[in-house]
Amino acid sequence: MTPQQRGVRSRRLTVVAAALVASAALACGPGFAAGAGVTRVADPPAPTPAVPAPPATAQTPVPQAPVPQAPVPLAPVPQAAAPQTPVPLAPAPEPPAPQNPAPQPPAPVTPAPVPPAVTPAPGTPASSTPASSTPTLTPPQRPAFGAYLDYGPLGVARMAQLSTWLGGAELRVGHTYLPGDRWSNIEGRPGFLDVWAHWRREKADRMLVLNVPMMERNEDGVSDAEVRRLLRRGADGEFDQHFKALAERLVELDVPDTVLVLGWEMNGITYTHRCGPDPEAWKTYWNRIVTAMRSVPGQAFKFDFAPSRGRDAVPWTQCYPGDDTVDIVGMDSYDQPSGLTFEEQVKEPYGLQEHVDFAKKHGKAISYPEWGLFRNGDNATYMRGMLGWMDAHKPLYNTLTDYCPHGVWQCRQNPQASEVYRAVLSGRPAVPTLLPSPPAPSAQPATPQPVTPQPVGQPVPQPSPSAAPARCSPLNLGDWVEYWLGGKLCVRLDWYSRRH
Repeated sequence: MTPQQRGVRSRRLTVVAAALVASAALACGPGFAAGAGVTRVADPPAPTPAVPAPPATAQTPVPQAPVPQAPVPLAPVPQAAAPQTPVPLAPAPEPPAPQNPAPQPPAPVTPAPVPPAVTPAPGTPASSTPASSTPTLTPPQRPAFGAYLDYGPLGVARMAQLSTWLGGAELRVGHTYLPGDRWSNIEGRPGFLDVWAHWRREKADRMLVLNVPMMERNEDGVSDAEVRRLLRRGADGEFDQHFKALAERLVELDVPDTVLVLGWEMNGITYTHRCGPDPEAWKTYWNRIVTAMRSVPGQAFKFDFAPSRGRDAVPWTQCYPGDDTVDIVGMDSYDQPSGLTFEEQVKEPYGLQEHVDFAKKHGKAISYPEWGLFRNGDNATYMRGMLGWMDAHKPLYNTLTDYCPHGVWQCRQNPQASEVYRAVLSGRPAVPTLLPSPPAPSAQPATPQPVTPQPVGQPVPQPSPSAAPARCSPLNLGDWVEYWLGGKLCVRLDWYSRRH
């Protein structure tokens, strides 16, 4: 390299060095002059972005963020007041400070959820209104009902099964009959009513209905002349002790409020306790029975006068014994005779309408202890009519006779009427056709008919004479054995010839 080049280079280095020194000096002077102020003035802007941050923090933890940060802006405010230029800057950070109280209203807003908690108050009347309407609707639409299913323990067991078939509808009425073959059974043989009394005592709103024959040999086809003599003997008080014994038995079983259907269907020709041969003696006899049973301490019986619908052998009004000894005016109303429509059953002499009018005139409740299909077969129109009639006139109770040909659950030969009965009493709008068949009981349609153990005085509403087979000799095994057998045991005399 030549010396001229070195001289140029050294001059250049000198100039560069001088420029560096001058720039350093210039840099140092302003930095110190504004250093303290710049540093402090630059600090407040740093909190300014933090000021919007507190609202965010104030919304989440309301009590914690605002309380410590409120004093922080207060310290810079007096410092900013010294320089007059920052004084306008001080109000600028102060608006965020009111923003801290602004999020604090949410803290008072927390009581606002409390008023919704006060909504229970308006909610209380709302809940009380349906509560009051529900019980008002249910009882009138669902009067006490039941069905005659069997006179013994099977009758109680089948009530639960029938209730299940009806979708859980409660059968509040249990209905059974005392055998009318002999006085010892009419008195309520030991053990016979125990299961029924137990069922009745399980719930306070249940009702036990018991049909009570007024005469022994009640289905033996006794002549009118003999019936007349028996009625007069009863009117003279000869049979009072049997009914007093029955009253004592019921009180002992703790069912003193049993409904007693005494001498049912007295206007017909089926039973020995019929009224036709001597209505005056019959009424006197009824009054003696009621008086004897009411004389037992602790009793609270209700006596149900229940003729069959229509005129039958004698107008049932001629048999009415008087208001003093009758609590309920009932009626047994089967779908008969053949060809008679339901409307005609209502309007006929001594029919459904006259029954309701008579009871109202005498100030008595009504009932339907027996009703069901009969001469007109599977009659859904009758079933709808009868259910509608009872819904309109509100009987104290009703019990369907549920065996063939009358029934709908134990009898499979009435599917259409069965569907109507089930739909109405289960509260369902429609019922499939396949459902009417009951569980096990319906598998034996003949069983309900044999439920007519004639020797035991089975309470069948219409005559069902099942006399002993020809050339058959009944064995006398005693009341207790015959009760469990369901009747007398009969030995055929032609057994040898049948084998050979």
